[in-house]
Amino acid sequence: RGISSDQRPKRPLTAYLRFVLDNRLAFREKNPEVSNLELIKKLAGAWKELPASQKQVYEEARKRDWKKYGEQMAAYKAQLTPAQAAALKEERRKQLAKRRSIRAKRELNLLGKPKRARTGFNIFLSENYKESEGISPVAKMKKLFDTWQKLSDSQKQPYMQLAEDDKVRYENEMKAWEAKMIEQGRADLVRFKMQRLKKKPAETAKQAETAKASSGGNKAKLKKSEE
Repeated sequence: RGISSDQRPKRPLTAYLRFVLDNRLAFREKNPEVSNLELIKKLAGAWKELPASQKQVYEEARKRDWKKYGEQMAAYKAQLTPAQAAALKEERRKQLAKRRSIRAKRELNLLGKPKRARTGFNIFLSENYKESEGISPVAKMKKLFDTWQKLSDSQKQPYMQLAEDDKVRYENEMKAWEAKMIEQGRADLVRFKMQRLKKKPAETAKQAETAKASSGGNKAKLKKSEE
């Protein structure tokens, strides 16, 4: 209570980000027609070509701020009670987990992971959202949900059938995508079921060898017993 992660000292900027902040305005004035993305590319190229002696200026500034940051962090932690430290640690853990989740989703999009199958309500929503009335997106969603709930089974049936078709599409695309990920050495992105199926042939062969060895041992014991 009384302590927020917003009060936590901010980490110093990297040497590159300092360069960007110092030069962004000048680059924008020289290139008023380019997009923000193109402007960042130009700044990144300029940083790459910057002489080591000039980069060192930004690096020294980063080191000075990093030392100051260490002192501020020590003072910040010293004022926390054990309960506050635990609460802020948990808050930090959730923030990091959220960032990892965002990065993971971005990676999956870049790798072309198929879109999840839509439900009947999702399809109904996409078809009627623009035409629906409402003062806000939340109000529209509520109205459409209420409308969906009042539909009869026969009225919902076309949407449910489209949802079933989309489920088949999703499963087929996922199987192809997962097979591709396994070939590329990214089995970590594959569903557990797919991993189990991939391992099954090898496991079956191993079990057959074990059974064969066991059978051979039993035969030897039986022969020895007869003698």
